[in-house]
Amino acid sequence: MVKVGSTVTPSGSLAGRSVVVTRTRAQASSLVDNLAALGATVVELPVIAIKDPIDGGAGLAEAADRVVGGAYAWVAFTSTNAVSRFLAALGGRAVPNGTRWAAVGAATARRLSEGGFPPTLVPEVTISDALAEAFPRAGGAGAGGAGGAGAGGAGGAGGAGGAGARVLFPRAETVRGVLVPGLETKGWKVDEVVAYRTVAGDPDPRSVVAARAADAVAFTSSSTVERTVDLLGIGAVPPVVVSIGPVTSASVRTHGLNVTAEAIESTIDGLVAAVVVALSPAVASDVAADVASDNGSDNGSDNGPA
Repeated sequence: MVKVGSTVTPSGSLAGRSVVVTRTRAQASSLVDNLAALGATVVELPVIAIKDPIDGGAGLAEAADRVVGGAYAWVAFTSTNAVSRFLAALGGRAVPNGTRWAAVGAATARRLSEGGFPPTLVPEVTISDALAEAFPRAGGAGAGGAGGAGAGGAGGAGGAGGAGARVLFPRAETVRGVLVPGLETKGWKVDEVVAYRTVAGDPDPRSVVAARAADAVAFTSSSTVERTVDLLGIGAVPPVVVSIGPVTSASVRTHGLNVTAEAIESTIDGLVAAVVVALSPAVASDVAADVASDNGSDNGSDNGPA
């Protein structure tokens, strides 16, 4: 596997190549546009869709009310979808200055800032584990009450008003269980609330056919990996697999596939750069050799079930 940093790529560097994009339709535009600008034929395969939680958002609305009332020292996010859903529930209401905001990933941080709440804490590594590691201990220095627009002010080490050592974590229905235990070991009481569900999408059958014949696939989350394998079949996933980051790469391997390239920066620019490298002649020839070797094996392929 090649790890690729976010770099400026030359125009036309993906000419003649086809790349499958598996994001939801609402989120795919920038990735599609960037790949197309480099000459790629993009196959849009929205294998997932974002829906309301089972409770219709009632729990998130109540959590937003508590944030407005100063119940939390911190609000932590690990996805842009959770931020968008939370901001909608907040409805433009003011939040106590002492409330602090944490985000995993540049896109999540940017969405928070666009909503008026620049995050105080964004770990360098774009995984929940890194946020848990970077989080301050409850009651210690930096635990709450720092200054800054939308992210601090009065409140001291305890955070916003009577928030004490409480953290709100709006999240997807299914997440890796690493952030909450990590915060609890640092003395925080974490309230989790489901902000959205990821469900199977319904791609056009013609896109499914085109995806099976594509040169590469770009994965942006574990859920897109799972659904793509279910939809295409493991033997029909494009041979060049590109991942946005380490958690997604782990899901690729769990499903019996190899990761050709992984973005060092878990951003759209980083993913596009990784696609360019993965489809470069040198890397592509290595992938072709691996596929040929697997197909000629007597005991089945490491990329799938025997």
